[in-house]
Amino acid sequence: MSEKDSVPGALALIEALVNTLDVETGADTLDTADGRAAFGLTEQDVPEARELREALRAACLAHAGHRPPGDAASPLDRLLAGAPLRVTVDAAGAAALRPATEPAGLTARVAAAIAGAAADGTWARLKACEAEDCRWAYYDRSPAGRRRWCSMSVCGARAKMRTYRAKRA
Repeated sequence: MSEKDSVPGALALIEALVNTLDVETGADTLDTADGRAAFGLTEQDVPEARELREALRAACLAHAGHRPPGDAASPLDRLLAGAPLRVTVDAAGAAALRPATEPAGLTARVAAAIAGAAADGTWARLKACEAEDCRWAYYDRSPAGRRRWCSMSVCGARAKMRTYRAKRA
């Protein structure tokens, strides 16, 4: 199994959005026309998309066991509360939440993706890397669901080397 395996279903949208910011360098692909086009955003949409991105990152960190202090409501909950969604039922009787309008806005697409992933049990496996200089979103395919880093060969190796050096010092 490769660390680069694709994310299942609509979670790919969320992973891609979270990973538009390189935490280490500060490079943000939402600053570019191509980066915005990938999500159907205009320049005016960027501040809201950034707020959504960081709320999603916080949720991914929570999935990895990094809970914010206090019992405050999730910023993601607040952002998704107004997402225009509708229930659809296909010919086989399967129900799903879908954006209510076309073209669907980013928030509605994210809300529908989260609803679908929660229903199929994959939402909690979308996590953010434990490395403070990374925070990259990844899908945890480990059997126990306890993976901590986006890449064992990069972020995981760095963390383990720091721990090793601290013990030797």
